[in-house]
Amino acid sequence: MTLPRRAHPRPLDIAHGRVDLTHGGGGRAMAQLVEELFIKAFDNPALNQRNDQAAFDVPAGRMVMTTDGYVISPLFFPGGDIGSLAVHGTVNDVAMAGAVPLSLSAGFIIEEGFPLADLKRIVDSMARASREAGVPVVTGDTKVVEKGKGDGIFITTAGIGMVPPGVEISGDKAQAGDAILISGTMGDHGVAVMSQRESLGFETDILSDSAALHTMVAEMIKTSPGIHVLRDPTRGGLAATLNEIATQSGIGMLIEENLVPVRPEVRGACELLGLDPLYVANEGKLICICAEADAEVVLAVMRAHPLGENAARIGTCRADSHHFVQMKTGMGGMRVVDWLAGEQLPRIC
Repeated sequence: MTLPRRAHPRPLDIAHGRVDLTHGGGGRAMAQLVEELFIKAFDNPALNQRNDQAAFDVPAGRMVMTTDGYVISPLFFPGGDIGSLAVHGTVNDVAMAGAVPLSLSAGFIIEEGFPLADLKRIVDSMARASREAGVPVVTGDTKVVEKGKGDGIFITTAGIGMVPPGVEISGDKAQAGDAILISGTMGDHGVAVMSQRESLGFETDILSDSAALHTMVAEMIKTSPGIHVLRDPTRGGLAATLNEIATQSGIGMLIEENLVPVRPEVRGACELLGLDPLYVANEGKLICICAEADAEVVLAVMRAHPLGENAARIGTCRADSHHFVQMKTGMGGMRVVDWLAGEQLPRIC
């Protein structure tokens, strides 16, 4: 299936343009780079699904494969580190297809002079996260670059998994009338990383929500055949992810600001930093778009899981040829929740 192409105000200037931080921020610029350069070059049916993973048929059934790079700064932050994040993020990308994660690979690019004690701490954390998730790291690669040619350590992980029979979950399957659910509070990860990076020293500790979501997804799928879309709102946050889904599915969305859970300390930090929580990254939350008839039972399953205690319904999908995501504000007005135009928080994952 060929999905609708996003409309961008002007094409990439390949001859004279330069890559900047906005091209990795999860917003409009990144979507354009992916659309006009990578998808155009690598054009194939699996890639054209435009999900965070590719799904394809193999003799044993339907397999998914995903890969993700981790360049987060700082390497260690409240609630996690680059090692555990590299496991959780890739496990989650596999799980967002409804698949059972099976195995991971890991690639390390390490800068000359990087402390071995820090490397061991990262690898141990990665191994612990892998064991806790039940998804082993089965192969990998290590490269070392000269001092000054890297920034400590970068990690790339890839993951594979199998989709249970009968499960068809994809970003292009949202329908008008579907319910929009999220599994918990928004913005925890981005604010935790930013507070550590800028040494803000908030009185209340804000921890990253980094976690593997596949066990919750398995319970949700077991309960409901009406789940159409799953997506983890990482770079660009809830706003960017909803826009991605709306574009893929060719529908619009209406959400309510008062229904989106945000911790008071995260909201306060965002106000201090001039950030909008809707655009701040998460690493242990998911968006679920499901049939209206299944919304309450799916929400109950999410709330029964330790990682979904604060799950909430935040809105509804609706017919809209412009694919707008709109929000009823706390003051009763309406605003368009647009793509992120710039880069709020670079190197957040």
